[in-house]
Amino acid sequence: MAARNMLVRRVLGRGFGAVGLGVVVVLGAGPAVADGPRLPLPAPEADLAYHGQVAVSAGRVDVAFIPQNHGPSAVGDATVRLRWSAPVAFVPGLPQQCVRAEARTVLCRTGALPADGMGGRIGVSVWLAGVPSEVTVRIDTVWSDGKADRNPQNSRHQVLALDTGDVYYF
Repeated sequence: MAARNMLVRRVLGRGFGAVGLGVVVVLGAGPAVADGPRLPLPAPEADLAYHGQVAVSAGRVDVAFIPQNHGPSAVGDATVRLRWSAPVAFVPGLPQQCVRAEARTVLCRTGALPADGMGGRIGVSVWLAGVPSEVTVRIDTVWSDGKADRNPQNSRHQVLALDTGDVYYF
């Protein structure tokens, strides 16, 4: 009889272990099936804006702007692209947060932009190849720290500036 009880305990022990694993598997799969597939959360929103000026004189183009974030989320950093319609011949000295990317393009980091806050002024001067009578400068956001910008109109600008020394605001 003792041998039989020992055998029953072994069988029940194995059976209980198999049932226990079965329950774990079912419970492990249960929430995923009940909730459906996991969809990615929407990206936090930020409304980036750039306000500044462009001036052209004797082939030299000066662009200065201040980045802003109208929120609702803060932006750890963003990248602004400046593109000229004419090739850039010479860049006398870029600010530390800017780098020349292509023959007509400079990229600049804005730094952290709190929600409903402004960043520091960014100024870039370049000399164009030849001395064109006009140039178009395009300003837009390339990267915004993973934040969605549902109002890109205030962060995309196209400024046509004549070589007169006049200041054009955006």
